[in-house]
Amino acid sequence: MPGLFRILLLLAALTASLSLSGCAIFPFFGPHLSPRQCLMRAMYFESNRSSTEGMLAVGTVVMNRLQQPGYPKSICGVVGQPGQFAPGVMTRPMRGRSVPTVAAVADQVLHGARHPALPATTHFHTAGLTFPYTNMHYVLVAGGNAFYNIY
Repeated sequence: MPGLFRILLLLAALTASLSLSGCAIFPFFGPHLSPRQCLMRAMYFESNRSSTEGMLAVGTVVMNRLQQPGYPKSICGVVGQPGQFAPGVMTRPMRGRSVPTVAAVADQVLHGARHPALPATTHFHTAGLTFPYTNMHYVLVAGGNAFYNIY
C-alpha cells in the first residue's frame, strides 16, 4: 500500500505541475471542468465580482490567449496555466450572489461577446500596481484590473 500511495502522490504532483487537474485525461485528480466552468472561474477569481465590465474583460483576455502562439489551445488550459491566474482558480469554490452574473457573462463570451477595448489584449494585473517596464501600454482599467498590451 505505501508504494501505491507514493505513486498516487507522484501522479498528483505531476498533474498539478502540468495543470491537468481539470483535464479529462486525469479526472480523478480534480473536478472535470467544462470550458464554461473554467471561464467562469477565471472571471470570478480575477475580477471585481460586481463589475460585469471587468468580468467581460477577463473573459476577453482568456479568449484572446487561445488565438496566440505560446498559450494552450483550450479555455481550461489557458485558465489552468501555472502562474497566470489567481492561486486556486481551478479548485477553490465559487460562492455567493455573483455566481449567476458570472455565468451569464461567461455565456456571452462563449457566444462571441468581447470587450471592445481589448481586441488583442492578453495581459492584465491588479489595478494600482506599477512596473518599470516601458513596453506595457495600458488600454483599460475595469473590475479591479489594469489591462495592457506589450509592444
